[in-house]
Amino acid sequence: MTTLSLARPSALATLAVVLLAGCAPTEPSTSESTVEETTTEPEAGSVEAVEGQPESDNFLVVYSGRSETLVQPLIEQFQETTGIEVQVRYGNTGEMAALLLEEGEATQAGVFLSQDAGALGALRSEGLFTTLPDDITSRVPAGFTSTDGSWVGVTGRARVVVYNQDLVSEEDLPTTADELVQPRWSGQLGVAPTNASFQSFITAYRVIEGEGAAEAWVSTLKANDPEIFEGNTPILEAVEAGVIPLGLINHYYWYRLEAERGEDNLASRLWFTEVGDPTSIVNVTGVGILTPAQLDQDAIDFVDYLTSEAGQSYFVETTYEYPLVEGIEAPAGLPELESLVTPELDLSDLESLDVTTDLLTRFGLL
Repeated sequence: MTTLSLARPSALATLAVVLLAGCAPTEPSTSESTVEETTTEPEAGSVEAVEGQPESDNFLVVYSGRSETLVQPLIEQFQETTGIEVQVRYGNTGEMAALLLEEGEATQAGVFLSQDAGALGALRSEGLFTTLPDDITSRVPAGFTSTDGSWVGVTGRARVVVYNQDLVSEEDLPTTADELVQPRWSGQLGVAPTNASFQSFITAYRVIEGEGAAEAWVSTLKANDPEIFEGNTPILEAVEAGVIPLGLINHYYWYRLEAERGEDNLASRLWFTEVGDPTSIVNVTGVGILTPAQLDQDAIDFVDYLTSEAGQSYFVETTYEYPLVEGIEAPAGLPELESLVTPELDLSDLESLDVTTDLLTRFGLL
C-alpha cells in the first residue's frame, strides 16, 4: 500500500473548520483542475445514473478520514485478495471532506472512507457521490446507511462515557448530556471538539433537542471548563491514568485497550447513557464512490469488500466496531446494536456539520 501524505495549507485548515458550508472557499484553491468545464452541472444532492460498463485498471485512490492504524491492514488485505493497487491519502474526516469539496470533479480520489455519517451526508448534498449498486446498499439495514444509495454504512460505533472507577462510582455517573455539564463536573470532563464523532454528537443534539437547546448546552460546556483533547485515544488515556474522571469517546477505543491489557488491569470502564439521549447516539463509518469514479470497477470492488464478510469480520476482530451486515456477530460484551438506536434520529440529518462547527467556533471550542 502507498500512503500519500496530507499537506495542510491554510486554505484547507479554514475549510475544515467551516466544513461544507454550501459555498465556494473564500481562499483560492491550491489544487489545479484538469477537468474541462461542462455546460450544465447537477443540482446539489442529485445522483444521476450513468450509462456504460464499469472498467478496471487495477488501481484506486482512496481518501480516508479513518486513521491509518485502523484501516491500513484491511486495505493491504484487499490488495492481496484482489490484486488492485490502492493509494491512500489520510487525514481527519473534516480535512478530507473539505479537500474533496475543493477539488470537486478534478479529484483523483475514487472513494471516500469517512469516520462518520455527517461528512458523508454533507458531501452527498453537494452532489459529489454517485449511486452505489443495489446489491451493496441492500446489505445494510435502513437507519445505518443513506436513503438514496449515495453512500453505505460500514460499521457502527456507539458514543459512550468512559470513566475511572477509582474516581467515580457508577451511581454518580451522568445519564444524559445535560447532566454532563452540571457544575459537579467542572474541569473534569474530557472532550475532543475537533473530532468528527464529537461534532456528530453536537449535531445530533441540535437535531433532537433543537438549536436553542444545543447552543445553551455548548455555552454551559464551555463555562464548565472541560479538558480539551485532540481525539478519543488521549481522552481514554487521561481517564485511565486518573488525570480526569470521565470523558466522551466511541466505544471501541476502550475495547481495543481491554483486548491489549485485560479488563482486570484497567481502571477505566464504559458507561452507556440513556437510549435516545444525544450522548448515546450510534453513528456509522461509511463509504461513497466519488462521481468521477462512477464507472471505476475497482472503486465498486473496494466498497463491496468493505461490506463483505471478510471486511466486516476484520472490523469486528480488529477494531471492535459493530458490523452492519446481517449474519456477522458483534464483538463479545457489547450491548445489542438495536437496543442503542435513537428512534428520533435519522443519520441523514447529521449532514449540517457547518452549523455545528460554527456553533463550536463561536464558543471558542474550535
